[in-house]
Amino acid sequence: MNLISKKFNELSAAEIYEILKARSEIFVIEQNIHYQDMDNIDYDSLHCFFMKDNKVVAYLRAFYQDDNKDIVRIGRVLTLKHRNGVGTDLMEQSLKSIKEKMNCKKICMNAQKYVVHFYEKFGFKVVSDNFLEEGIVHVAMELEV
Repeated sequence: MNLISKKFNELSAAEIYEILKARSEIFVIEQNIHYQDMDNIDYDSLHCFFMKDNKVVAYLRAFYQDDNKDIVRIGRVLTLKHRNGVGTDLMEQSLKSIKEKMNCKKICMNAQKYVVHFYEKFGFKVVSDNFLEEGIVHVAMELEV
């Protein structure tokens, strides 16, 4: 699949709708997380995603942490179908796009504990103890660029 990587103002209305629908499907319906998804961070994010049959099937967003251009934070990482290689493709292509378009020195994330091994494959390292975020155990992870 070919990665689509756009800033918010470059997204079409249909792309925004499909992104929000996919995020709701995974985080609200599948993982039963009750939170305000539209948090204004999307406006300043790079949106990386795959589409198939006009649906977002994998997605993440990347944004500068606290307006620090050296540190990018990624989040809202999802795939609609699991264990089929799409997540690996999403991370590989998104990390390349983030490095090219955002020119940062470090990429950070709060990862759900059960997928730490997945992110370690890309060079991320755990840099915190376990903590709860939206009722799910997470750890902070970082990747030096």
